[in-house]
Amino acid sequence: MPSKGAKGGAGRSLVRATLAIHEPPIGHSTTPGGLIKNFAFDFNPAQLALSRRARWKTTPTAAVRDGALPEFMGPEPREMTLEVFLDSSEEPSGNTVLKKVEALFSCCEVTSKSIAAKQPSTPWVVFQWGAFSTARFTAYVSAVDVSYTLFGTTGVPIRATCQVHLHEIPSRTKGQNPTSGALTARRVHRVVAGDSLESLAWREYGNAAGWRAIAEANGIDDPTRLRTGVELVLPAAEELGAS
Repeated sequence: MPSKGAKGGAGRSLVRATLAIHEPPIGHSTTPGGLIKNFAFDFNPAQLALSRRARWKTTPTAAVRDGALPEFMGPEPREMTLEVFLDSSEEPSGNTVLKKVEALFSCCEVTSKSIAAKQPSTPWVVFQWGAFSTARFTAYVSAVDVSYTLFGTTGVPIRATCQVHLHEIPSRTKGQNPTSGALTARRVHRVVAGDSLESLAWREYGNAAGWRAIAEANGIDDPTRLRTGVELVLPAAEELGAS
Protein backbone atom coordinates (compact mmCIF):
# COMPACT_ATOMS: atom_id res chain seq x y z
CA MET A 1 0.00 0.00 0.00
CA PRO A 2 1.40 3.44 -0.88
CA SER A 3 2.27 5.78 1.94
CA LYS A 4 0.22 8.92 2.60
CA GLY A 5 2.75 11.07 0.84
CA ALA A 6 2.78 8.92 -2.28
CA LYS A 7 -0.89 8.28 -3.03
CA GLY A 8 -1.22 7.69 -6.76
CA GLY A 9 2.05 9.48 -7.37
CA ALA A 10 0.44 12.84 -6.53
CA GLY A 11 2.08 13.33 -3.15
CA ARG A 12 2.08 16.56 -1.18
CA SER A 13 2.90 19.05 -3.88
CA LEU A 14 4.06 22.56 -3.08
CA VAL A 15 1.03 23.86 -4.98
CA ARG A 16 -2.12 22.40 -3.44
CA ALA A 17 -5.39 22.06 -5.33
CA THR A 18 -8.47 23.75 -3.85
CA LEU A 19 -12.20 23.77 -4.50
CA ALA A 20 -13.77 27.12 -3.66
CA ILE A 21 -17.44 26.65 -2.72
CA HIS A 22 -19.55 29.78 -3.27
CA GLU A 23 -23.11 30.91 -2.80
CA PRO A 24 -24.93 31.02 -6.15
CA PRO A 25 -25.34 34.57 -7.50
CA ILE A 26 -28.55 36.52 -7.19
CA GLY A 27 -30.22 37.61 -10.42
CA HIS A 28 -28.68 36.72 -13.78
CA SER A 29 -25.01 37.18 -12.88
CA THR A 30 -22.47 34.58 -13.96
CA THR A 31 -20.09 35.50 -11.12
CA PRO A 32 -20.34 33.27 -8.00
CA GLY A 33 -21.63 34.82 -4.78
CA GLY A 34 -19.95 34.92 -1.38
CA LEU A 35 -17.39 32.29 -0.39
CA ILE A 36 -18.91 29.52 1.75
CA LYS A 37 -15.82 27.37 2.19
CA ASN A 38 -12.47 26.61 0.65
CA PHE A 39 -12.14 22.84 0.40
CA ALA A 40 -8.43 22.08 0.70
CA PHE A 41 -7.27 18.76 -0.75
CA ASP A 42 -5.30 16.48 1.58
CA PHE A 43 -3.51 15.26 -1.54
CA ASN A 44 -3.51 16.64 -5.05
CA PRO A 45 -5.73 14.62 -7.43
CA ALA A 46 -4.15 11.45 -8.76
CA GLN A 47 -6.63 11.56 -11.64
CA LEU A 48 -8.45 14.39 -13.35
CA ALA A 49 -10.63 13.87 -16.44
CA LEU A 50 -11.76 16.77 -18.66
CA SER A 51 -14.18 16.62 -21.57
CA ARG A 52 -15.56 19.12 -24.10
CA ARG A 53 -18.09 18.43 -26.83
CA ALA A 54 -19.54 20.22 -29.82
CA ARG A 55 -23.18 19.60 -30.69
CA TRP A 56 -24.20 18.94 -34.29
CA LYS A 57 -27.64 18.11 -35.65
CA THR A 58 -28.44 16.01 -38.69
CA THR A 59 -31.94 15.98 -40.18
CA PRO A 60 -32.51 13.03 -42.52
CA THR A 61 -33.75 14.03 -45.97
CA ALA A 62 -35.31 11.50 -48.31
CA ALA A 63 -34.10 13.34 -51.42
CA VAL A 64 -30.41 13.15 -50.36
CA ARG A 65 -28.89 9.76 -51.12
CA ASP A 66 -25.63 10.08 -49.17
CA GLY A 67 -27.11 11.81 -46.10
CA ALA A 68 -27.96 15.37 -45.11
CA LEU A 69 -25.36 18.00 -44.23
CA PRO A 70 -24.99 18.29 -40.44
CA GLU A 71 -25.74 21.63 -38.79
CA PHE A 72 -23.50 22.99 -36.02
CA MET A 73 -25.64 23.83 -32.94
CA GLY A 74 -22.87 25.15 -30.69
CA PRO A 75 -20.25 24.06 -28.15
CA GLU A 76 -21.29 22.34 -24.94
CA PRO A 77 -19.90 23.32 -21.52
CA ARG A 78 -16.85 21.54 -20.15
CA GLU A 79 -17.15 18.63 -17.76
CA MET A 80 -14.56 17.46 -15.27
CA THR A 81 -14.25 14.54 -12.88
CA LEU A 82 -11.87 14.80 -9.93
CA GLU A 83 -10.57 12.05 -7.71
CA VAL A 84 -10.31 13.22 -4.10
CA PHE A 85 -8.38 11.02 -1.67
CA LEU A 86 -9.02 11.53 2.06
CA ASP A 87 -6.99 9.86 4.81
CA SER A 88 -7.02 10.46 8.57
CA SER A 89 -5.58 7.07 9.56
CA GLU A 90 -2.96 8.85 11.68
CA GLU A 91 -5.88 9.97 13.90
CA PRO A 92 -8.11 6.86 13.93
CA SER A 93 -10.48 8.33 16.55
CA GLY A 94 -11.13 11.54 14.58
CA ASN A 95 -13.96 12.38 12.18
CA THR A 96 -11.99 14.47 9.67
CA VAL A 97 -12.91 12.24 6.73
CA LEU A 98 -16.61 12.38 7.62
CA LYS A 99 -16.56 16.18 7.80
CA LYS A 100 -14.75 16.53 4.45
CA VAL A 101 -17.16 14.15 2.73
CA GLU A 102 -20.07 16.14 4.18
CA ALA A 103 -18.53 19.32 2.73
CA LEU A 104 -18.46 17.70 -0.72
CA PHE A 105 -22.03 16.39 -0.34
CA SER A 106 -23.16 19.91 0.58
CA CYS A 107 -22.26 20.98 -2.97
CA CYS A 108 -25.35 19.04 -4.10
CA GLU A 109 -27.66 20.67 -1.54
CA VAL A 110 -29.62 23.91 -1.98
CA THR A 111 -28.19 26.79 0.07
CA SER A 112 -30.37 28.58 2.62
CA LYS A 113 -29.43 32.00 1.23
CA SER A 114 -30.60 31.06 -2.27
CA ILE A 115 -33.91 29.87 -0.81
CA ALA A 116 -34.31 33.15 1.07
CA ALA A 117 -33.66 35.03 -2.19
CA LYS A 118 -36.33 32.87 -3.91
CA GLN A 119 -33.72 31.56 -6.35
CA PRO A 120 -33.01 28.09 -4.93
CA SER A 121 -29.73 26.66 -6.16
CA THR A 122 -26.87 24.46 -5.10
CA PRO A 123 -23.48 26.17 -4.56
CA TRP A 124 -21.27 27.27 -7.45
CA VAL A 125 -17.69 26.03 -7.29
CA VAL A 126 -14.30 26.84 -8.79
CA PHE A 127 -11.54 24.22 -8.88
CA GLN A 128 -8.00 25.66 -8.93
CA TRP A 129 -4.62 23.98 -9.13
CA GLY A 130 -1.78 26.41 -9.61
CA ALA A 131 -1.15 27.31 -13.25
CA PHE A 132 -3.43 24.56 -14.63
CA SER A 133 -5.74 27.14 -16.26
CA THR A 134 -7.58 24.66 -18.51
CA ALA A 135 -9.12 23.03 -15.43
CA ARG A 136 -10.17 26.33 -13.84
CA PHE A 137 -13.76 27.38 -14.52
CA THR A 138 -16.99 28.16 -12.71
CA ALA A 139 -19.12 25.04 -12.31
CA TYR A 140 -21.79 23.20 -10.38
CA VAL A 141 -21.34 19.77 -8.81
CA SER A 142 -23.63 17.25 -10.50
CA ALA A 143 -22.63 14.22 -8.41
CA VAL A 144 -20.33 13.07 -5.60
CA ASP A 145 -19.50 9.35 -5.35
CA VAL A 146 -17.70 8.15 -2.22
CA SER A 147 -16.03 4.83 -1.42
CA TYR A 148 -15.01 4.36 2.22
CA THR A 149 -12.03 2.02 2.29
CA LEU A 150 -10.76 2.04 5.90
CA PHE A 151 -12.53 2.30 9.25
CA GLY A 152 -11.47 2.98 12.83
CA THR A 153 -12.23 0.71 15.77
CA THR A 154 -15.53 2.56 16.40
CA GLY A 155 -16.68 2.10 12.82
CA VAL A 156 -15.94 5.69 11.78
CA PRO A 157 -14.41 5.89 8.29
CA ILE A 158 -10.84 7.15 8.28
CA ARG A 159 -10.06 6.75 4.57
CA ALA A 160 -12.15 7.45 1.50
CA THR A 161 -11.87 8.01 -2.23
CA CYS A 162 -14.34 10.46 -3.79
CA GLN A 163 -15.27 11.12 -7.40
CA VAL A 164 -16.54 14.70 -7.85
CA HIS A 165 -18.28 15.53 -11.13
CA LEU A 166 -18.25 19.18 -12.24
CA HIS A 167 -20.23 20.83 -15.05
CA GLU A 168 -19.15 24.23 -16.33
CA ILE A 169 -21.43 27.25 -15.95
CA PRO A 170 -20.48 29.32 -19.03
CA SER A 171 -19.65 32.97 -18.49
CA ARG A 172 -21.22 35.62 -20.68
CA THR A 173 -18.24 37.92 -20.20
CA LYS A 174 -17.11 39.22 -23.60
CA GLY A 175 -13.51 39.41 -24.76
CA GLN A 176 -12.25 36.91 -22.21
CA ASN A 177 -9.59 34.33 -22.86
CA PRO A 178 -11.65 31.12 -23.08
CA THR A 179 -8.88 29.00 -21.58
CA SER A 180 -8.47 31.11 -18.48
CA GLY A 181 -11.88 30.84 -16.80
CA ALA A 182 -13.97 33.58 -15.24
CA LEU A 183 -11.99 33.79 -12.03
CA THR A 184 -8.42 33.55 -13.30
CA ALA A 185 -7.25 36.76 -11.64
CA ARG A 186 -9.17 36.25 -8.39
CA ARG A 187 -7.23 35.57 -5.20
CA VAL A 188 -8.13 34.34 -1.75
CA HIS A 189 -6.87 36.35 1.24
CA ARG A 190 -6.92 35.21 4.87
CA VAL A 191 -7.80 38.13 7.15
CA VAL A 192 -5.16 39.10 9.72
CA ALA A 193 -5.34 41.57 12.60
CA GLY A 194 -5.52 45.14 11.35
CA ASP A 195 -7.07 44.28 7.99
CA SER A 196 -10.06 46.24 6.72
CA LEU A 197 -11.92 46.06 3.42
CA GLU A 198 -10.60 49.52 2.53
CA SER A 199 -6.97 48.55 3.22
CA LEU A 200 -7.35 45.31 1.24
CA ALA A 201 -8.86 47.22 -1.69
CA TRP A 202 -6.01 49.75 -1.61
CA ARG A 203 -3.33 47.03 -1.59
CA GLU A 204 -5.07 44.96 -4.29
CA TYR A 205 -6.35 47.66 -6.66
CA GLY A 206 -4.76 50.93 -5.57
CA ASN A 207 -8.25 52.25 -4.88
CA ALA A 208 -9.88 52.03 -1.45
CA ALA A 209 -13.33 52.41 -3.03
CA GLY A 210 -12.97 48.85 -4.31
CA TRP A 211 -14.01 47.61 -0.83
CA ARG A 212 -17.62 47.42 -2.04
CA ALA A 213 -16.72 44.82 -4.67
CA ILE A 214 -14.93 42.71 -2.02
CA ALA A 215 -17.94 43.00 0.30
CA GLU A 216 -20.34 41.97 -2.48
CA ALA A 217 -18.21 39.02 -3.60
CA ASN A 218 -18.13 37.65 -0.05
CA GLY A 219 -21.68 38.49 1.05
CA ILE A 220 -20.50 40.89 3.77
CA ASP A 221 -23.33 43.02 5.18
CA ASP A 222 -21.33 44.87 7.84
CA PRO A 223 -17.82 45.84 6.57
CA THR A 224 -16.78 47.03 10.05
CA ARG A 225 -16.98 43.49 11.46
CA LEU A 226 -14.15 41.60 9.78
CA ARG A 227 -13.15 38.48 11.69
CA THR A 228 -9.50 37.43 11.81
CA GLY A 229 -8.84 34.14 10.04
CA VAL A 230 -11.75 34.43 7.59
CA GLU A 231 -10.84 33.77 3.94
CA LEU A 232 -12.01 36.44 1.50
CA VAL A 233 -12.25 36.24 -2.28
CA LEU A 234 -10.62 39.29 -3.89
CA PRO A 235 -12.31 39.92 -7.28
CA ALA A 236 -10.22 40.57 -10.36
CA ALA A 237 -9.50 44.20 -11.19
CA GLU A 238 -11.44 43.75 -14.44
CA GLU A 239 -14.56 42.88 -12.44
CA LEU A 240 -14.35 46.22 -10.62
CA GLY A 241 -14.25 48.00 -13.94
CA ALA A 242 -17.24 46.02 -15.20
CA SER A 243 -19.29 46.87 -12.12
